[in-house]
Order: sequence, then C-alpha cells, then structure tokens
Amino acid sequence: MPEKIVRTRFAPSPTGQMHIGNLRSALYEYLVAKSQNGKFILRIEDTDQERVIEGAVEVIYETLKTCGLKYDEGPDIGGPHAPYVQSERHLHYLPFAERLVDEGKAYYCFCAKDRPVQDDAGERAGDFHSYDRRCRDLSAAEIKARLDAGDSYVIRQKMPLTGSTSFQDEVFGEITVENEELEDQILIKSDGFPTYNFANVVDDHEMEITHVVRGSEYLSSTPKYNLLYQAFGWEIPAYIHLPLILGEDGSKLSKRHGATSFNDLVKLGYLPEAIVNYIAFLGWAPGGDTREIFSLAELEETFSVAGISKSPAIFSYDKLDWFNEQYLRALSPEEFALLIKPYTDEVFADRPYDPDLLAQILQSRTTRLSDIPEMIAFFIEPDPLDAELFRQKRSKLTPETAIELLADLILLLENISDWTADELKDALNSYAEDTERKIGQVMGALRPSLSGRSVTPGGAIEMLLILGKIESLARLASALEFLRQSVSQQI
Repeated sequence: MPEKIVRTRFAPSPTGQMHIGNLRSALYEYLVAKSQNGKFILRIEDTDQERVIEGAVEVIYETLKTCGLKYDEGPDIGGPHAPYVQSERHLHYLPFAERLVDEGKAYYCFCAKDRPVQDDAGERAGDFHSYDRRCRDLSAAEIKARLDAGDSYVIRQKMPLTGSTSFQDEVFGEITVENEELEDQILIKSDGFPTYNFANVVDDHEMEITHVVRGSEYLSSTPKYNLLYQAFGWEIPAYIHLPLILGEDGSKLSKRHGATSFNDLVKLGYLPEAIVNYIAFLGWAPGGDTREIFSLAELEETFSVAGISKSPAIFSYDKLDWFNEQYLRALSPEEFALLIKPYTDEVFADRPYDPDLLAQILQSRTTRLSDIPEMIAFFIEPDPLDAELFRQKRSKLTPETAIELLADLILLLENISDWTADELKDALNSYAEDTERKIGQVMGALRPSLSGRSVTPGGAIEMLLILGKIESLARLASALEFLRQSVSQQI
C-alpha cells in the first residue's frame, strides 16, 4: 500500500495584517509538508463575515509570495478540492450538520444568543459553564413546530457528558480533557454559516489534510475537533501544536511590543529572508547543527518536527537585528546599492551623490534599512555643533587644538585639485606626519566639523568625497568660526 502523501494547510482568516504568529504557523506548515515531499495548501477561512477586512486576502497572498511559501493548491490557483474559500463553500456544510442531527449526534437549538445561562441550581452560571443544553432533549414534535414556525436556530453538537477524550500531539504528547468541560459547540450559526470549528474539520477531511499544525492555544479545544471526526467516522489527522510566542517581558506577543506584523517589520527595514529565517527559530532548532543562517531551501532539507520545542519562544528585536545584519552583509555591493537606493534617493532628493560610495560605507554599518535616512541626513544638513564633540580623550583632541587643526586643514584642502580618495588620504597623512600629529586627531577634528556628530557611517575621507570640495570647505569654515566663538566665550 503506497505511503500517504503529507498534506498540510494554512487557513488564515482575512482580518488584517499577517502577524508573526500567523506567519510562523504558515512557515512550519510549509516546512512540515516540504520536508516530507508533501503538499502545502492555502485555504481562506472567512466564516466570521463581521471580522473580514477588505484587502486582507491580498495581504495573505502577497506575504506568502514575498516569503517564498509557495502553496500547491489555493483560492487563486485552484486545485482538486476547490473552492478554497469557506464563504464560497457555505452551502456545503449544512448537510453535514443535518446528518449529525439525523443520527442523534447534534440538535437544533432555539435559545436566544444573549439568554442568561444557568447552572444546575438555577443560578446564573459563570463563563466556564456557557450553554446549559436547554434544547438538547426537546421532543421531535416541539422541534418540528418551531422549525415550521420559522424560529431562528443554531445546530449544536451533542458532547458526551461523562468520561474523557484524549489525543496524541507530536510536540506535547498525550493531552486529555474531561468531557464534562466541553460545551455543546455550535456547528451552524443562525445566519446559516458554519462556525470556524465545524468548517475547519469538514474542510480538513475533504481536502485530505494529514497534519494539522497550529498554535498551542488550541490544545484544549482539539478534543472537540476529534469528537467531530469520530461522529462522522473520519480518520483523525496528526496534530502538531506550536509553542506560544512571547515578548521579551514574558507576556504574549502583541502590538505593545512594537511591530508584530510581517508588513510592519518590512517597513522597519528588515529583509523578508531574514524575517523568515528568524521566525523559523521561534520554537524550533535543528538537531546537532549549530548554524543559525538558513535559506528557505535549506530549512526544507533540515526541518524536523522533533526539533519543535514545548517551551514558549521569545521574540527579540535584538536577535532579529542580528539576522538582518547577516543578510545585509552577505549581499553583493551591487545588490546592496540597489536595495538602499529608495532610501538614499529620498534623502538626497535632486542633489547629486555617489550611490556606490554611499552603499560601500553603509553596508557594514546598517542594521535596518529604515535607519538609513537618519544615518545619512547630515550629508544634507549637519547637526548643530557642540564644542564637546571636539573634546576627545583618546586622541588628545580639545576645542583649542581643533581650531589649530581646522585652520591648517582648510588651507591644505583648498589646494587639492584632484578630489579623490587617494589624494585626500595622502594629503592628510602627510600633514599628520609633517606636524607630528596623530592621524586619529586629524580625523577626529574633521568628523564633527563635517557632520555635527561624533559617530558617522564612514570616516572623514568618505564624508569629504560624498560632500564634495565646495560643501566640505564651507562646513569646515563654519566649524572653525563656531569653535573660535565658543573658546573666546569661555575665556
């Protein structure tokens, strides 16, 4: 008998952006399938029409495409189990629910949605008790009369009232839930649409899903799914529940921790490849392999369910920064220059500049692409000068020494006709040697004079080249005048 093909599905609700938890689920579902030469399916679960946001489906398509998570079947490409959008299948679910009603495994419930729930003593129950099963044992005559009268109803599943339900999860092991804790869940809502839980099970069965991969928050509700499989006599899929993703403060990851959607992270300047690589490690580790940088193709080869942890994963921006830096450094100079061009063009606008030189000094110093405009803003407008910028203990630079240096350097640079890196470097080194000064002191006077900053991407020579001769000399003259006034005021 041929081995069954592994089939996983990513089934998001189109309710907004693709958040980190959703993307990790999609990635792991993709990797579970592809690591075993299986199929990865996309299904849109939009049964809760009130929460659907216009354009959200397109966000899902675009995010998966950008991340390289190519699905084998889906709403936009079709497949043998189409349609792959639940709202387009909504008439499909009622017959399944009615089958369970006919078999005595579900029932019509006519109770108002907001009716107070009571416990066995007739007191208003707490949240846990939820629905009190008032309609579970209505007579056939009463049910028919109410249906004939057009009364609104939902269809609920009859849960067992005693015993327990267990299942084996491939990450968390055996999970058991007492049946008395399970509510008679709604299968078909009063608007005729199926609930998420019901449509999920029917679609997974019909789409031949072999492995269900989802967050550990669904562990306690999984027995409800299994009781539905059992009610229909269907094969139960393998379950792989993923650990929670927490913020660095130990609470569940949310907007208060910063950007938590894929698009927000991209806007912050993280590369999609770096995001995917990092998210792969939020709850998984390759056994016996100490590498952290993996392409998607390498993840497909390396991934194993055995590497998934039970412990919550901590989302760290510092660690994501590190991943992004590795990917930026690995780009060719040409690739990096092309990547940052929108950011550098934004700053320089119509002013001419050398994009290759700018890329050269930025590539080893950039963490997030969105940092670039602030990093290079001083090329357009220097920061306000402060005399303390010229007080550098290591090079023994003081504002008074800087005045002497700048006076000499302005004259020196005015006489350089060939404004190139080699000419500038030779002239500054010769000046330092002739005056018996350390080159660090010379550069230390130039850097804040040209930028208004103590730290800049690139050194003084790169700044001189990007600014050009006229602008560089103007800034040095302005810095010299500032220092003379500042020192004279202190006397």
